[in-house]
Amino acid sequence: MRGPERPRPPRPRNDVIAQLLQYMTNHPLLAGFALAAAVAVLVYELRASAQNQNALSPQDAVRLLNQGATLLDVRPAEEFAAGHVRNARHLPMAQIADAGNALKKFKDKPVIVCCERGATSAAAIRQLTRQGFTRVCNLRGGLSAWRSESLPLVRD
Repeated sequence: MRGPERPRPPRPRNDVIAQLLQYMTNHPLLAGFALAAAVAVLVYELRASAQNQNALSPQDAVRLLNQGATLLDVRPAEEFAAGHVRNARHLPMAQIADAGNALKKFKDKPVIVCCERGATSAAAIRQLTRQGFTRVCNLRGGLSAWRSESLPLVRD
């Protein structure tokens, strides 16, 4: 029988780095996959945090709409006709690239963009920002969040 093992002293930092470098040179494919995964997670997290920075809850959106903001609905025409926020402007996602001309007067005014769940409108916001819109926000959770708070919709 062996006696109790004594704890090992911590390795010097240089030794750990040398082992990591040796592992990376011996297994370049695994190291590449690990690096690619780390970059993908970083990009995803940065994009998610950027989307949440410009996101408004339905209640905050109502306050902003009462102050004169414009609501831009980017859902397809069938979904828009089935129910939308009163006074919302319909501009399908396919037409966002040309929105600069159609919405020129709103470039410096608050614009809230919405879709069904909030993902498509985030892409629309990126395009609008590239076109020079300065005060663009996303309706967090989209119209499904609007409905869950029992806020009114109108139909065409």
